[in-house]
Amino acid sequence: MRRFDGKVAVVTGGTSGIGRATAVGFAREGARVVVSGRRAEEGEETVRLAAEAGGEAIFVRCDVARAADVEALVAETVKRFGRLDVAFNNAGLEGSSALLANQSDEEFARVLDVNVRGLFLCMKHEIPAMLASGGGAIVNNSSIAGLIGFQGQALYVASKHAVVGLTRTGALDCARKNIRINAIAPGAVATPMFSRFVDSLSDEIRQRIMASHPIGRIGKPEEIASCVLWLCSAEASFVTGQVIAADGGYTTQ
Repeated sequence: MRRFDGKVAVVTGGTSGIGRATAVGFAREGARVVVSGRRAEEGEETVRLAAEAGGEAIFVRCDVARAADVEALVAETVKRFGRLDVAFNNAGLEGSSALLANQSDEEFARVLDVNVRGLFLCMKHEIPAMLASGGGAIVNNSSIAGLIGFQGQALYVASKHAVVGLTRTGALDCARKNIRINAIAPGAVATPMFSRFVDSLSDEIRQRIMASHPIGRIGKPEEIASCVLWLCSAEASFVTGQVIAADGGYTTQ
């Protein structure tokens, strides 16, 4: 029996990178998966890959910064599959690199609206759906930037610290309701988002980042997906309110 046979999973930001790898992983392990994101073509590619892995998936377009979109995402999940058991709240953006005093009000609103308000909206609608299904598990995607600071990344760091706070508080709210809520804090991972970030840097700084993880390399999306799947599985039944740093040892330095 596969770990998620009979389960229904939602993955936000499932159009590429960690989200795509996790959606495919859930499908391979037997879950029926709802892939969401803003880009339909890439979302349908994730659905195709999930089918190739032997699973079932659909794509539902959703901008997590829009309350109506998130509400519709969860409603469509329950309408289509009858329940919601697992959610990986992965959607987010990196924001611009600048010293705190040089960041604009508009950029603050843009980053926090997706990374914090979007997460809040997802949990707000996922939790009642899971309660109706008898319980479930939620994993939120934070970052090592949710555990430490990074010069020039004030808004992203602030948003990812907020993810940790929402995770821990949500876990306490739901601890006796059979819903576990945890967070993953990846280090540098080979994703389109990371590529956009490093492409704006000098070769010297880029190489320094690539070599900064004690394990000697950056991560793969599938490695983060494996951690998410474990946190959502029965194998982690006594784990809630935790932030797992999947970072190749970066935050132990």
